[in-house]
Amino acid sequence: MTSPKEHPLAGPVMIAGGAGYIGSHTVRHFATRGVPLFVVDDLSTGHRDSVAVDFERVDLLDRSALERVFRERRPRAVIHFAAKAYVGESVTDPAKYYRENVVATFTLLEVMRAAQCREIVFSSTCATYGNPVRIPIDESHPQQPISPYGRTKLHIEHMLEDYSRAYGLRFAALRYFNAAGAARDGSIGERHDPETHLIPLVLQVASGARAEIAVFGDDYDTPDGTCIRDYIHVEDLAAAHALALGRLQAGESKLFVNLGTGSGYSVRQVIETARAITGHPIPVRMTARREGDPPRLIAGGTRARDVLGWVPQRPALSDIVADAWRFVQRQRTS
Repeated sequence: MTSPKEHPLAGPVMIAGGAGYIGSHTVRHFATRGVPLFVVDDLSTGHRDSVAVDFERVDLLDRSALERVFRERRPRAVIHFAAKAYVGESVTDPAKYYRENVVATFTLLEVMRAAQCREIVFSSTCATYGNPVRIPIDESHPQQPISPYGRTKLHIEHMLEDYSRAYGLRFAALRYFNAAGAARDGSIGERHDPETHLIPLVLQVASGARAEIAVFGDDYDTPDGTCIRDYIHVEDLAAAHALALGRLQAGESKLFVNLGTGSGYSVRQVIETARAITGHPIPVRMTARREGDPPRLIAGGTRARDVLGWVPQRPALSDIVADAWRFVQRQRTS
């Protein structure tokens, strides 16, 4: 099958949550291609210094402020990253997740509808699938999320589909696997507080910011006993958003697409790769399994390639870790 060509993008594009990790890389990807854009972010988790384009500090729950932005800037399309994304926190405080994810997105969709803005690319997640019943996980896999976080993302997918059917909204829901890495020049990267992702935690050990890395379980049914995940470079994720918006602007009405490499790396492999790249021993502390951690999460399906024309450019774990390490080093010297 011939892959579709990249469609030229029309703006202005509003990037909600564009000061966050994946959002800021996507902002840069759009900006370097000359697409008119601006960022809306409340900076509750994002970083203003990650964004070098027009910026509006707005909470999506503030409907009047959002209406002003749409009235003044008249966006043609929205890329929607703004959300809370800690699985554990969603279990202890689900109200926060339904408010910040579902209600905020409803507010955004209503403002878009009133402004006749009909194109949105949504940051979804493989967490909508829940515990896998088969590996690899393609887009037809049952969606049975096991956390409030995953459920809020699935609720939003359902909202998008209903708005598409009733109001003519065109949407793409991109289900990420494990976002990782940083800009290749080390200028922007992953800065979560608290940090929960494996690669930045391992690199915090290498940089001296923490003494050791905890490994949750080494008795899984995997080759080395540790969990296997599909890591996707954040710059590849950014490129997928541009391709998805291009498909919508070319006339596609709805898309559900997995974003992953189709390959998996274990926790031990990540640590060994980080040791090789950083030259640090990275001490490990083995501890008990975490509840709800599946042994393997690996993306399947060819929809991203066949429909978007998307092929990851930096799928190798060594490239992902090297780019993330470059960002860590730059942060230490800046």
